[in-house]
Amino acid sequence: MVVGYAAGAWDLFHVGHLNVLRHARAHCDYLVAGVVDDDTLEVTKGHRPVVPVTERAEIVRHVRFVDEVFVEHQPDKLATWGQRPFDVFFKGDDWKGTARGLDLERRFAQVGVRVVYFPYTVHTSSTVLRRALAALEGGGRADPAAVVGGD
Repeated sequence: MVVGYAAGAWDLFHVGHLNVLRHARAHCDYLVAGVVDDDTLEVTKGHRPVVPVTERAEIVRHVRFVDEVFVEHQPDKLATWGQRPFDVFFKGDDWKGTARGLDLERRFAQVGVRVVYFPYTVHTSSTVLRRALAALEGGGRADPAAVVGGD
């Protein structure tokens, strides 16, 4: 049985998240979705998520493509693998060919884990949703053309 692992914040869950989980499930027999906790997201992304980790984990747990949810409490994916082993790690193709992506591939290869990349959904992202919410909270209207970003 091939165990796949798809990690993410899964904050402001949207169709891009669903696409990653759908694609991941099609490439493994058992899919574990890693949900990064609030403190780790604050350290790695510079802000806390809008939706707290317990709620994000609950949402992801109920996506039909997901067999298991694992809450991550640190940013090192190899350390995560040590706590919850898997055979394939899924990542958005925005990492492919980058220094971080190549390092991830190298480190995972040492323990026999393959890294598989999926198309990144640029038009819908948590960053875009976060900017739109901030614009609305500021009393302005969010212009979809002005709110461009990733993840």
